[in-house]
Amino acid sequence: MKNNVPQKSVPQKVNKRIGVIERYFDILPVSSKTPVITLSEGSTPLIKADNLKKILGVNFNLYLKYEGLNPTGSFKDRGMTVAVSKAAELGAKAVICASTGNTSASASAYAVRAGIKSIVVIPEGAIALGKLSQALIHGAEVVAVKGNFDRCLEIVIEICENYDVELVNSINPNRIEGQKTAAYEIAEALGDTPGYQFMPVGNAGNITAYWKGYKELNEKRNLKLPVMMGFQAAGSAPIVEGKIVKDPRTIATAIKIGNPASWKQAESARDESDGVIDKVTDEEILSAWQNLADREGVFVEPASAASFAGLKKYLKEGNFDPDFRGNVVCILTGHGLKDPDRAIDTVSRPPVVEDSVDKVVETAGIK
Repeated sequence: MKNNVPQKSVPQKVNKRIGVIERYFDILPVSSKTPVITLSEGSTPLIKADNLKKILGVNFNLYLKYEGLNPTGSFKDRGMTVAVSKAAELGAKAVICASTGNTSASASAYAVRAGIKSIVVIPEGAIALGKLSQALIHGAEVVAVKGNFDRCLEIVIEICENYDVELVNSINPNRIEGQKTAAYEIAEALGDTPGYQFMPVGNAGNITAYWKGYKELNEKRNLKLPVMMGFQAAGSAPIVEGKIVKDPRTIATAIKIGNPASWKQAESARDESDGVIDKVTDEEILSAWQNLADREGVFVEPASAASFAGLKKYLKEGNFDPDFRGNVVCILTGHGLKDPDRAIDTVSRPPVVEDSVDKVVETAGIK
């Protein structure tokens, strides 16, 4: 019968997701000679956080820039696509980085795409397993050093000075160029720049990059400059304390850095924007981390929550106006699956019951 004949499917238009270099080619240090090494990074969501707005009791619009939805799970991919593409353009055979986790995952993934060897130097015992597993599965040569991140960075810099290896940490200006594109995305989504931007600060390359992007938007499109609000972990807050922290301590491993490579640039972003770089405790970070998960359904690694923790702290202390009329953005730098052990340690194990509907209904509290 005619009605039983399978109908031809109608071809659907496929929306092509393009990466940072293709989308922002004109504002990046690339040319037609640059091989584009991409995983279709960028274009991460700007999530309106109305549930958090309610619990805070504020009148401003609150948004979450969820960078954990980049291909390797963190904001690092924005800069890495540019850094590795430029390394490939130069004919590099290997790239190297010091890392607390996210940089290693990103560098190794993009190196695979480029057919380049990746070498990762990490502080022994200081990286969440979720991050380290990424670098290992991508075939990186991972070396653990008996020292902190700052010592690892010193080692890779010296290696690059003496061997034919390209450094892809954020002191590479191509990383900053790629990461600045997030500021452009926020402005495009809002139709303007935010009034305030809260964000974590570790090695300080990200606040440097956002500020660079916003300054370009100010110069090119006359968009206003936001106030930059950066937050370090209290046990790892060298910029706040005004001195190197030789033994940084925090559960937020992604920002566990005692001597930020972009220290001066971060201070410039703070001062030029009339903003702050302050600190939040591990307890404040974990509270904010939990709020993001159980109020907005956004699962981030602990370091990411330093941005929202900073906002909560400033509201609680009366240092931020709850009646501010404008847009406030919190940057969430990495996905929660980067550090699943932290989540597992903070939740209770599910109860086990007999395989019956009644038992499941009773245990789940279904009415």
